[in-house]
Amino acid sequence: MNKKASKTNQTEKRSMSRRDFLLTAGTGLAGFMILPSFTVDGVRVAPSDRVVLGFVGLGQQGCSDFRSFASCPGVQVAACCDVDSIKRERFRRYVTKWQKEKSMPVRCDVYEEYERLLERKDIDAIEIATPDHWHALVAVHSLQAGKDVYVQKPLAYTITEGLAVQRAVRANNRILQMGSQQRSSQEFQTAIAMVRSGAIGDIKEIYVRVGDPPKPFDLPEMPVPDNLNFNLWLGPLNNPKIHYHPDICPIVTLDPDKNETLWGAWRWYEETGNGFPADWGAHMYDIAQAAIGMDGLGPIEFIPQGYNGAEFATMKYANGIIMQERPFTDDKGAKGIKFVGDKGWLKVARGYIECSDSKQLKKQQEDIAAGQYEVSSPHMQNFIDAIREHKDPIAPVEYGCSTNTLCCLFNIARELKRPVHWNPATLTFGDDKEAFAHRLYYYDYRRPYTLPYLERRQ
Repeated sequence: MNKKASKTNQTEKRSMSRRDFLLTAGTGLAGFMILPSFTVDGVRVAPSDRVVLGFVGLGQQGCSDFRSFASCPGVQVAACCDVDSIKRERFRRYVTKWQKEKSMPVRCDVYEEYERLLERKDIDAIEIATPDHWHALVAVHSLQAGKDVYVQKPLAYTITEGLAVQRAVRANNRILQMGSQQRSSQEFQTAIAMVRSGAIGDIKEIYVRVGDPPKPFDLPEMPVPDNLNFNLWLGPLNNPKIHYHPDICPIVTLDPDKNETLWGAWRWYEETGNGFPADWGAHMYDIAQAAIGMDGLGPIEFIPQGYNGAEFATMKYANGIIMQERPFTDDKGAKGIKFVGDKGWLKVARGYIECSDSKQLKKQQEDIAAGQYEVSSPHMQNFIDAIREHKDPIAPVEYGCSTNTLCCLFNIARELKRPVHWNPATLTFGDDKEAFAHRLYYYDYRRPYTLPYLERRQ
């Protein structure tokens, strides 16, 4: 047996046992318990106010999320997990440095397999910043283990995965916050409020620019570095075309200290992600749906660009509103939203908001630095408050699930090259068997992975 096959078999044997981890999770690991109280800047934090986090996925998004959570009073970080040993050590150094600066107990345990982290009784909530194909599995297992969850957008890779996470949240009575930080940003909150109040009249059209769809996986295969468990990175992905390339698992080093030079390119390929329609669509379509009262629902028809000569991809709602993926300003590449009503228009993007009636709203615009929006302390604080009060946060699972469904449907119609009809009430395509068979509705996980709460209709 060759070395590569041996490593694969060893990982799959571990994966087989991981399916049963919840049966033993209740035993806990007493040796990992953090001290019952700690101080931050000389102020004692009582156990009742403390929220202890575990992080799964330690790339640049996970690190940005840590910086946001680190500013929330009463938060501690106990452990972290990643399939890359260098990223685990980098994150551990970040956390322990912060703990020392804040006079906290100094400890951050590291794991390669997230199930071991979920066994920890001292961890209250899990932050998930893995590639999209891992979101549903980690989220559902975390919820079953009694943890609250902060998960990066989009909620899942497929429609049925997102719905499974939604069921798991409610079945286990836990809190889930989507990493849709625009919900906590002032310009988007203002836009939502103005549209809902009728400031520009009845909405007729919405223009949303998010960017290009994914393309077929075309990266050349390269040797897997020793620090990366690529078989575990693949996890449930069941496609023999996928192989290692550093673009999908960006390289970092510790000595010298060098972080990622690009976002993980897995998001730009059909076999591993959903392109800009999910990456930025999960943000912009999310805000559009919130403004027109479609949280938890969505369009009923998806018409791809090019069908019968259509210039733009179009989505139609049951109430007659039409939403298109098209430029919202003269800058055709800028990502944002334009709401068109019968009494005017409203444009909004990161750091920018403008209304056709300047008397209602003066134009506001500021430069947003690269990565600035990846750190959103108000959004993280909202999650921490929701945990303490045990109530839904500003971006609960139903909102994330409906937006994830929209993004998947957008790409399903594009790949089928024809209109696709969806019923948000029954969560079905009617009698469209081809749409039901699409991988973005449902795909068979690579053995031995299985997803609890999964329901497939056809």
